[in-house]
Amino acid sequence: MEKHIRLREDVTSLTGPERAAVILFALGKDRGATLMEMLDEDEIRIVSRSMAQLGSITSTVCEHLLRDFTDYFANSASVVGTYDSTERMLSQFMPEERVMEIMGDIRGAAGRSMWEKLSTVNEHMLGSYLQSEHPQTAAVILSKIRSAHAARVVAVLPSEFRADVLRRMIEMDYVQKDVLKDIEETLHSEFMVNYARMLGNDSHMRIADILNQVDRTRLPEIMGEIETEIPQSAEAIKALMFTFDDLLKLEPRAIQIVVQAVEIDTLIVALKGLKEEQREAVYSNMSERARGIVKGELELMGAIRASDVDEAQSRILRLAKELEGRGEIMLNVEGKSARRMIA
Repeated sequence: MEKHIRLREDVTSLTGPERAAVILFALGKDRGATLMEMLDEDEIRIVSRSMAQLGSITSTVCEHLLRDFTDYFANSASVVGTYDSTERMLSQFMPEERVMEIMGDIRGAAGRSMWEKLSTVNEHMLGSYLQSEHPQTAAVILSKIRSAHAARVVAVLPSEFRADVLRRMIEMDYVQKDVLKDIEETLHSEFMVNYARMLGNDSHMRIADILNQVDRTRLPEIMGEIETEIPQSAEAIKALMFTFDDLLKLEPRAIQIVVQAVEIDTLIVALKGLKEEQREAVYSNMSERARGIVKGELELMGAIRASDVDEAQSRILRLAKELEGRGEIMLNVEGKSARRMIA
């Protein structure tokens, strides 16, 4: 028997996602789909849930929403699209980290601000540089870069220096534009130029970042070729990579967040390829009920292909990196970072 469909007659009862759902439905399949393609995965999930649970909307409500939608643009007189206006609009509904990432892609490497570039610098190198600066300067720099990356940099600073910098960040009020400009110019001339030059001479970091994103089923073959052709570099590259074993060594809270975010079927297949002591790192960060379900499924599961295990583990690693990019976890393991990115 089909579930009773509720009738929505009051526009004020609709949430933001529900209003967006009404407009998308009203625009029709083709135009609505074009707009949906512009949303990211989380936004699509939120709007889709609202669309599925929307119920029946009266023509009056639909007309009201469409009129508001068109009036907004009509009263704007004209629309001026710039990098700044785009960034301001994205900031209304996206986290700062995501906005900076998107704007960095749009502007390209040459158009990124100094703070966006610094947010991709290896945390150990940036931390070493900050230690040579005045704590107040370090506080300004850390307050301007992405919070997720600032957390990684703060973690590698010496405790006494870190405490001083964090105190100054807490007490910081307003930084004058000319001061910021001076800091940016100094960073460019004294740090970024040397950093870029150093990366040009040492490509291990670049290769490790690329291999972190390679299909895990192809990784042994590729690493074997590297070990054959340039054995002296193979170990350096391995040290910079982030593996599933590294994932199991994360802080308990980070493992909990990853486990809660991953699909249960993917997690079970990934665990199938591990030894029992390795699985315990996951079990210890699950609820008793979830742990019982996973263990039961593993006991019933027969032999599976190694390629399936590799693919499941790769999915979880990609998910972990997405969570890190959103600032929800940190992928540092014993001084080793999963994101050895370059400016």
